[in-house]
Amino acid sequence: MVEKKNLLLGICGSPRKQGTEFAVHYALNYAAEKFGFDTEFWSVRNKQINFCLHCDYCIREKKGCINKDDMKDLYGKLEEAKFLLFGTPIFQGNLSGQLKTVMDRCRAMVAKNPDVFKNKIGAALAVGGDRSGGQEIGIRSILDFYQQNHIIVVSGGAFGANLGASLWSKDRGKQGIEKDEEGLKTIRKVIKRLIEFKE
Repeated sequence: MVEKKNLLLGICGSPRKQGTEFAVHYALNYAAEKFGFDTEFWSVRNKQINFCLHCDYCIREKKGCINKDDMKDLYGKLEEAKFLLFGTPIFQGNLSGQLKTVMDRCRAMVAKNPDVFKNKIGAALAVGGDRSGGQEIGIRSILDFYQQNHIIVVSGGAFGANLGASLWSKDRGKQGIEKDEEGLKTIRKVIKRLIEFKE
């Protein structure tokens, strides 16, 4: 599959259609309208995503994952995209179990092609119900995944978006994020950094 140079894939790690989904769409719309990115959205919501079994089928066979579920569609999108934006709600002070499973299941892609993610550009956002609910921990977990897989990590930089985009919903879902102007500003800072890598 051929990588599309200006394609930004936004992955929403929330099982709900609320704050995180709104934030990822906001980022994609800003990237498309302001900077001309091609964008695509994918959500874990209503998807069947089985846990990685660590059975090593992907290592032995080099044919992808033994699980046959909705990750099959995502694998192709991940290969095509040059830019990645993973968004997570904060569950128990960290990223969602659904997004963690997505990342675990990417092991099959790397087993098949060790360079599948190499030099892609990755950014992260996290949405918490509390101001300090674990957003930085969730973002760091995403950035760790990127670094492990040779994805170039970007953030919004110092003074506001140090690790990525951090948002506070005040437990009001989409409505809370729509009113979090400081959080939305961190998204814009991250996207402005991504533009520096656009061809």
